[in-house]
Amino acid sequence: MESISLMLGEALSPNQVTLTSSGVQGEWLVTVKSPSGAILVEREVDQAQLNDKRTLVDVVDCLHRDLMIAEGRLEPSMITALRNVALTRADVCA
Repeated sequence: MESISLMLGEALSPNQVTLTSSGVQGEWLVTVKSPSGAILVEREVDQAQLNDKRTLVDVVDCLHRDLMIAEGRLEPSMITALRNVALTRADVCA
C-alpha cells in the first residue's frame, strides 16, 4: 500500500494524501488534505480498486473531480451537463 499511497500523493499534489485501513472487507479510507492541513475530501474505496491500474486511475479521476468541487472550481450541475453533452454526441455519431 505504501507505493499506492505515494502515487496518490504525487497525483494529487500539492495536497497531502493518507491511506488508512477502514474496514474488515478490505476497505481503505483515502483522505486528501490541503497543504494547510484542512480535510478537503474523504472517500472509502475497496482494496481491489487500488490494486487494479484501470480502477486506480478512475479513483484518482474521481478524487480530482471531488477536489475541484470542494475548491469551488467545478459545480456538480456542470458535471451532469458535460455528461449529457457527451451522451448526445455519442448518439449522433452512432
